[in-house]
Amino acid sequence: MDSEINTPSSNLLPDNDAQRILLHNEVHARPSQRIQLPALVIYVVVINAGITREQECEHLRRLPGQQALMPEQLQNNFLQLYLQDYVLRWERHTEFTRYALLQHLPENVQLGAIDPELLAYIALPQGWLAGIPGKTFAAIKLAMMEDELSQADKTLEQARNWFGGNRVVASLMGREGYSLAVTDFRLRPSGFERMLVIMSADASETRAGRVAQRLLEIETYRLMALKGLPFAKRLIPELTTAEQQLSDITAQLENKASSDQELLDTLIFLAARIERATVEHGYRFAATQAYNKLVIQRISELREKAIPGTPTIGEFMQRRLSPAIATVDATAQRMSYLSARVSRASALLRTRVDIQTETQNQQLLEKLTRGQELQLRLQSTVEGLSIAAISYYVISLLLYLAKAGKAAGLPIQPELLTGLMIPVVVWLVWRATRRIHDKFFKLP
Repeated sequence: MDSEINTPSSNLLPDNDAQRILLHNEVHARPSQRIQLPALVIYVVVINAGITREQECEHLRRLPGQQALMPEQLQNNFLQLYLQDYVLRWERHTEFTRYALLQHLPENVQLGAIDPELLAYIALPQGWLAGIPGKTFAAIKLAMMEDELSQADKTLEQARNWFGGNRVVASLMGREGYSLAVTDFRLRPSGFERMLVIMSADASETRAGRVAQRLLEIETYRLMALKGLPFAKRLIPELTTAEQQLSDITAQLENKASSDQELLDTLIFLAARIERATVEHGYRFAATQAYNKLVIQRISELREKAIPGTPTIGEFMQRRLSPAIATVDATAQRMSYLSARVSRASALLRTRVDIQTETQNQQLLEKLTRGQELQLRLQSTVEGLSIAAISYYVISLLLYLAKAGKAAGLPIQPELLTGLMIPVVVWLVWRATRRIHDKFFKLP
């Protein structure tokens, strides 16, 4: 049956979409582990920036009997290796890779132990953890065991000894309070945190696996959410300076204390700074929101019940994580708000420049109109002078022609004839000029 489902095409259905199988199997990509109590989970998270699957595969090959492991087996970003005395899970995510070692809890580190040493019992080859490619981001020792939970306060007192008397946070988990989770969220000299889970004897292996997965993910996503905090703190002075600059620019816009070009140059520089900050940190701030939502979701899945006098994991996160997330959110909103304010200031400056440009264009049009009127008057004057000059030359020619006729014996008086022709010539020249004028004005 499985082979039929995974076949790219069959006689019953059209060919599969290229991503159908991948997306369908995503829901099964990282199943919860089945954990048989008592158990010890050594959990390490490394930032995988610049680390390839091939490098991680090469490191996994150093485990006993895994020399034939191929990078293709890591393409689904999940791998579970069953070795002689332990199980190792490898999971690759966008920003980090998780390694989880599951082995049996040594008998001499049970609930009654006082601040027991756990790393000495790791079943992995010596130096294998230290050789994991990447930078360590989280490391947790999670011990899980069975015990009676009818008197949770007494069990919690024993658990405090496990943490060397440190102040702890603890929660009864599940509707019936089937398990108790205790931690102090402290880094020890070894670089590891410590968690302890005590479950009732009737707890199933699947339930134990889900509890371990949720607790480990809470701490992982908490740290990933906090990655945005240092960037937010570094941006706060820069945003304060930018806001002051924008306030000064707005005041100059109002008072017209600076030239438009100076204001425009300052605004462009300020907008570029804000845009650079948005590009550099926008993803980190969005990731903080996403990881914080995952933390809240995983805490809600624990269904915590408080033990009097001891804060729960959810209360601890609310008190310690929420201010940091609020700082990141406020910085992201402040950056967005500042960008919008710069855009509005730019729009105001553009409006002022446009109004000034329109005023200058109107003044220029008025000057052109006056120039055209003067040119028309000058043209009319020139036309009048041209008519007089042309008429003068025509009449002179007629006078010479009349004198020539008289010399030829014609009975005419040249001066009298020329004088009578003056109105006719002037009218004809004026008429010809008007026709030429009208013809030019009618041209398209």
